[in-house]
Amino acid sequence: MIYDVIGVGLGPFNLGMAALLEDVKDVDALFFDQKPQFNWHEGLLMEGTTLQVPFLADAVSMVNPISKYSFLNYLHHQKRLYHFYFLESFHIPRREYNHYLQWVAEELESCRFGKRVADVLQHAEGYEVLVEDVLTGEMERFTARHVVLGMGSAPNIPDWSAKGKSESFFHSAQFLHKKKECLNADAVTVIGSGQSAAEIFLEMLKEQNEQGYQLNWLTRTDGFFPMEYSKLGLEHFSPDYTEYFYRLPQALKDTVVPKQDSLYKGISADTIAEIYDLLYERTIAGQRPDVHLLAKTAVIDIEITCSDLNLQCHQWEQGEAFNLHSDIVIAATGYKTVWPSAFENLSNLMKWDSSNRPVISKDYEIELQEKRENKIFIQNGEMHTHGVGAPDLGLGAYRNAKIINQLAHRKVFDLPEKNVFQHFGAGHLVRSKQTV
Repeated sequence: MIYDVIGVGLGPFNLGMAALLEDVKDVDALFFDQKPQFNWHEGLLMEGTTLQVPFLADAVSMVNPISKYSFLNYLHHQKRLYHFYFLESFHIPRREYNHYLQWVAEELESCRFGKRVADVLQHAEGYEVLVEDVLTGEMERFTARHVVLGMGSAPNIPDWSAKGKSESFFHSAQFLHKKKECLNADAVTVIGSGQSAAEIFLEMLKEQNEQGYQLNWLTRTDGFFPMEYSKLGLEHFSPDYTEYFYRLPQALKDTVVPKQDSLYKGISADTIAEIYDLLYERTIAGQRPDVHLLAKTAVIDIEITCSDLNLQCHQWEQGEAFNLHSDIVIAATGYKTVWPSAFENLSNLMKWDSSNRPVISKDYEIELQEKRENKIFIQNGEMHTHGVGAPDLGLGAYRNAKIINQLAHRKVFDLPEKNVFQHFGAGHLVRSKQTV
């Protein structure tokens, strides 16, 4: 059998594509992932943490709200609709979002877990995909006219950490797996200024009175600042802004994205408020919790001693160096995009820019050296071409709809041209003036 499309990787985005394709009967699809089952950041699914986008950013709703794979239909199957109705919150528990996606994955016959894509090769009909069963090692070959690459991510560990490899130093992605060790430590240090760092700090702060450890929070940024969450600011995560950004020259794009940190980095105002309120309560009647928050402080190096980890720090604004000892160090330092080794054999077919990034078309197709009908699409690897919305869950269904329309060679999803109130760029004003 020749499939129309094979998806490599099953994160939220390719899972969403699989869900949307269930209703597109003339497109045959398969999706593979080496994990034994779907799990989304399982090391950070702390109780009380919520998704930072509304529940409508599920697998399907933003382009097909009547799909049986919507979050509301999930609630119906879980017999939780009235519970959610009275919750009166757009932002759902992160644990529930993960369980929702697990439910979707279990319902889809096109999704195969425990299957590692070992290689993707050119084929007369498109692409040959070599898949290994993770448990048995058995290899299978599949053929597809097109492939869609769901870009995975790996913990971004700072360079200095290589000198201090230790079970006591780990990335925030492992937090829940290592929480017991954290609670039994004498001193715990969190590094980073994003949402994950704040949530881990808050989780440890809640337990501090009972456990009695010192708790430190360091960040090299200017402060512990909130993420931009105003309604007009959120319009940057829209098809309209993506369209505007795509038309900018690449050199300009590369200067714009670093200036937009507040749109997708930082801490939710609710989390900051919860941390502050708890710190306030802990200082009643002259109490002084053993808590240290230091901004503008970079960790330069880490040294393993016989009893703990020695962090060599630098307060860059004062130019002052100091050492900080800690039993546990948690690096909440984000993630980096990982190019799958399975696509190495296709690299020579692709166009790459001067910064060794794939050249990507407006409709999420990796451009090839020679024009061919068989396409390679990309998910969540196009921030350099499409802007800050690339990793945003709220744009996943829209991107999938654009790709599916190409796979089906017809308009399966009728996508509106105008989605937000503001305009990005002056083109509409120029056109209206010319019309007059």
